[in-house]
Amino acid sequence: MNMKQWAAGIISQQAVTAMPVMTHPGIDLNGNTVRQAVCDGRKHAAAVVALARKYPSVAATTIMDLTVEAEAFGANIEFSDEAVPAVSGHMLSSVADIDSLQVPSLSAGRVPQYIKATLIAARELKHVPVPVSAPAGKRPLFGGCIGPFSLAGRLYDMSAMLMLIFEDAGAARRLLDKCTEFLLKYCKALKMAGADGVVMAEPAAGLMSDDDCRHFSSEFVKRIVDAVQDDSFMVILHNCGNTGHCTQAMVSTGAAAYHFGNKCSMAAVAADVPPTALAMGNIDPVSLFKEGTPQQMGDAVGKLLNDMKEFPNFVLSSGCDTPPHTPLENIDAFFSALEEWNRK
Repeated sequence: MNMKQWAAGIISQQAVTAMPVMTHPGIDLNGNTVRQAVCDGRKHAAAVVALARKYPSVAATTIMDLTVEAEAFGANIEFSDEAVPAVSGHMLSSVADIDSLQVPSLSAGRVPQYIKATLIAARELKHVPVPVSAPAGKRPLFGGCIGPFSLAGRLYDMSAMLMLIFEDAGAARRLLDKCTEFLLKYCKALKMAGADGVVMAEPAAGLMSDDDCRHFSSEFVKRIVDAVQDDSFMVILHNCGNTGHCTQAMVSTGAAAYHFGNKCSMAAVAADVPPTALAMGNIDPVSLFKEGTPQQMGDAVGKLLNDMKEFPNFVLSSGCDTPPHTPLENIDAFFSALEEWNRK
């Protein structure tokens, strides 16, 4: 699939499209637990396909799991049937630990299961009807990965990582080099497995100033973008920690699309996104998707669409991954409000 043409098609068409980042509702639809889906590539892929059959999302996404890569490096992970996995503690405590850290292979931890999920979902989605709003009748599949700075923080401890960039920037960069090396291998593997792009989650970069974000996140993200992004594969850079203060640093990566969280004004951050790149966001995944009512969801979507009507590169989305046990009626209301807007 030519992803440049796909993105250009979204920008040029009159109707607004939607791509909520969600897989957990598909896990619920299939009667599986979170633990089963994050450990079994077949169940993971089945959740992706189930949602593609049910909702007119302009693209499909795999699970936004920010523990897979840390686990591959050796971090301890806590699993639950009901909640997303979490990193337990941190595995690096000193600069010496950083220097002795080995970059893992793609056979480590659950990485093979996530590659398998991408491979199966890419194959199965070819047999799923495509939404009318999808440019050129295509619905791409986006894999997921963590960003370099967010990964480093899970390995070294986030507070300690923020201190390290001031106390020993060289050591911080050496850790980021190793994280980037692994993420680049992983993104290439997802591409080979059939993904049309990747949603790179770099929320911890929002903890830094725009300048520090450039030097300790965007510079490393750009290495990956430059290596994997082409006509057939696009990078969507997600940063739900950005309140608007580091959008320019995000854009410096050259990613084809930018995904924003609900902490920022969508119109304000979209103004900093190049008109040829997609700006995605930013309905609250917790207070609206999971805990809101259909009426609240409809009102919020209508307001956001009105706020973004001057941005043809806008794609309606959640502000982050939708949580486990998100009520389907709220997702229904999300798409119904969009359909009503497009009929105007």
